[in-house]
Order: sequence, then structure tokens, then C-alpha cells
Amino acid sequence: MKKNHINRRDFIKVLGGTATSTAVLYGCTNQKQPRRAVGEVPTDRMTYRTNPNTGDRVSLLGYGCMRLPTLSSENVGESENDIDQEMVNRLTDYAIEHGVNYFDTSPAYCKGRSEQAMGIALSRHARDKYFIATKLSNFSPDTWSREASLEIYHDSFRYLQVEYIDYLLLHAVGLGGMEALKGRYLDNGMLDFLLKEREAGHIRNLGFSYHGDIEVFDYLLSRHDEYKWDFVQIQLNYVDWKHAKEVNPSNTNAEYLCGELKKRNIPSIIMEPLLGGRLASLNGLSTELLRSMDPEASTASWAFRFAGSEPNVLTVLSGMTYMEHLQENIRTYSPIRTLNDKERAMLEEVALTMLKYPLIQCNACQYCMPCPYGLDIPGIFTYYNKCLNEGNFSDNIHDEHYRRARHAFLVGYDRRVERKRQADHCTTCGQCNPHCPQRLDIPAEMLKVDRYVEQLRRNA
Repeated sequence: MKKNHINRRDFIKVLGGTATSTAVLYGCTNQKQPRRAVGEVPTDRMTYRTNPNTGDRVSLLGYGCMRLPTLSSENVGESENDIDQEMVNRLTDYAIEHGVNYFDTSPAYCKGRSEQAMGIALSRHARDKYFIATKLSNFSPDTWSREASLEIYHDSFRYLQVEYIDYLLLHAVGLGGMEALKGRYLDNGMLDFLLKEREAGHIRNLGFSYHGDIEVFDYLLSRHDEYKWDFVQIQLNYVDWKHAKEVNPSNTNAEYLCGELKKRNIPSIIMEPLLGGRLASLNGLSTELLRSMDPEASTASWAFRFAGSEPNVLTVLSGMTYMEHLQENIRTYSPIRTLNDKERAMLEEVALTMLKYPLIQCNACQYCMPCPYGLDIPGIFTYYNKCLNEGNFSDNIHDEHYRRARHAFLVGYDRRVERKRQADHCTTCGQCNPHCPQRLDIPAEMLKVDRYVEQLRRNA
């Protein structure tokens, strides 16, 4: 196995013998994580948090609309086919019926189609039944002008079919540092415009989502007395809480971000509670530890409980493409069982274990897409991480499990990612790199995956 792969004996020793003795599975499989038995989904027990600035009573579970279902079952969110509007309507109806009232979208999501799809789905409900959040997603320099940014802003109202936006965000500030912040929002007068729009009631809450350069985060908070931010969206999960910089030197620990917001009484909205899905599918030993605490709880539910246990959190976003995910998350937050000290300590041990695995730090946000050469960048990295994270990864042909792991990896890779969209087709053009919130060198990571796959194929 990989030289930094922690073995079972060491793992149990580190955890003081708390792990159970369930056998560790090898081979990259689509095994389902343990979850609570499917039963009634509560309609009247959702946990709500109150926004101190507007009094909004917001569901702790927020609906992230980055990866809406499409008419094709493959490559969800990246299919060339249209969004499955009927399924979006069903999911939206079910969410509202079961207490979810916060929906987060963007002009950049689903190849520009998310706002329109959510506008269709939500407009079928009374306007006071939901809060809609969208973003001024003027990432490309050719949209930094005031005219282009205003067009994006006004289009959001048209696509969402609303007269006011409940939560409007400056999108992913920190990417590109202070220069990008000035170009996108300050020098063109857009932030001043948005402040006036809030005063006029067209925006009810104004905030920003943060990725990248901490200087930008600190600068915007230093102007809080002037801007009066109503909320801020940050990345928070039990790995990034204390170890974000160990995962990626460009990131900042969520503990710091959350603490700075608490000082100013600014509520937090949470993205990436599952760290791009990596906390929904852990290695066998970590899964055993979670099951020792609660045999019926799903792996993902622990991550959602961690994010929701912070009292300053207004809502936790989840991209729920499938009904079963929506149902499970509703159960987790209806009502939430806040973590106790013992459970927090356990999750810290799981986080420390995850750091021993050389995962590709991709959160599957899809900002790098579409690839001009058709590669499924998030799909490749997600599959690679899944196998590595579950401990189902071996590059040693003498390992007793190598043959099984090799076969399972290659078969699964071809099933999950079309051959023509796999890593070996990367031209290293680098057009994806500027768009990555995690600042990955995507071509370098593609080369790493391709080398591993080719090694497996040669060792038939």
C-alpha cells in the first residue's frame, strides 16, 4: 500500500482501541455508507436559526443548486442534456414541504442554467415560503465593467422571477486577491450600487462568499462598520476547522474564519460541509470509528452535524441531486443533535487520519468546467479520491490485495468517467487553473492520475 497509508494496528493504537473489529474492505466499490433506516421524514421538526439582522427564520439545511439533476443519469451537472425540470420541481416541493426554505444558486451554476431552473421551481410557491440566494458571479475580466456586471445582476431577477433577492453575495472573493476584488466590485462602483440596492429593498441581505486570499477576507471585515455585512459564506467542515492549511496552504482554517465573524455578530452560511464529498466516503477504519459511536448514522450525517453545531451558523448548504440525499439531510436536521465533546474529539481523530492520505484537494465545485478538451475534471478527481480515501488504493504489485484493487479501480474508472474524458486526454493547457478556488495545479494532478492508471493497465 502507499507508504503513508496508516495500517489497522496503528489506527487502533492512535484511537486508544475504540475502533471496532469489522473487516476492512478492499477494492474500489460503490458500497453504500451506513445510514439510518429509511422511515418517515419529519415535516415539522426542522431546526431553524434566526438572522440577527433581518429576523429571517432560516432552515439549518440549505439547498445548494450547483449540481441539479439532468435528463441524463451520467455525469450529473456536466451533461450536455437539459436540466430535468420535473425532478427539480419535485425536489424543491419536497424540500419546502419538509421545512427547507433556503435555496442557493448562481449565474455560474449548471452552465448558466441553475437560476432559470430554480426560478421555475420556486415561482410555483408563495414568495414568503422561501429565501433565495444568488451571486454576482462576474469572474471573467470581460464582465468586470459596470455595464456587464449590471447585466448579470438584473438577469438574476429575470431568471429567478422575483422582485427582490433575499441573500445576494459577492461571489468567491479572495480568488485573484485584492486586484480581483477591486476590479470586480470596488473600482467599477458595483459594491456601492449593491449597498444602494439593499437600502431600496431590492436586496434584503448583502454578503460575500470567500475562497483563497485571506487578505481579502480580513479587508472586507475591517470595513464592516461601513458595509454592514448581513452574512458571510465560508467553507467549514471537521477537517478544515483546524487543518485547512495542512490540506491546502492556500486555505485558511475555518476556526479562524468563524471566530472573526462571531466577533462582529455576522452569521455564517456554510459551504463544503462534506469537503467536496470526501467526508461522505471515508476509509474503512474511519468508518468503523464512526459506527462505534452510532451504528445507524451515515458517514455524511456526522459532517452535517459538525457544521450545524456551530451556534453562529445560519444555514448549511448541501447540493442534493437525489431524493435520498435530501431525505437523509432533512432527518439529520429535524432536529439537529449538536455534537458533544466526545464526538468532537472523535471527528478530530478522523480528520487527522484523513491527513495521512495524499488526496487531490478537489471539492468538485465545477468552476474549472467546461474543459475545452472535454475532460471530466471533477469526475476524475472525485473517483481517484474515493478509492484512496476508502483505503482501496495500491501501487505495490506484491501486495496481497493488489490484483483485486487494480481490477476494481480500472473497471470503476471506465464506468464513472467516459474514456474520451479521462486524464490521459489532458493537454496541460492550464486554462482551468485560474478558476480553481482551491488553487490546484490541475494539469499536474491530471498527470498524477494518468500515471497511476497507466501503471495499473501495464500490470495486467
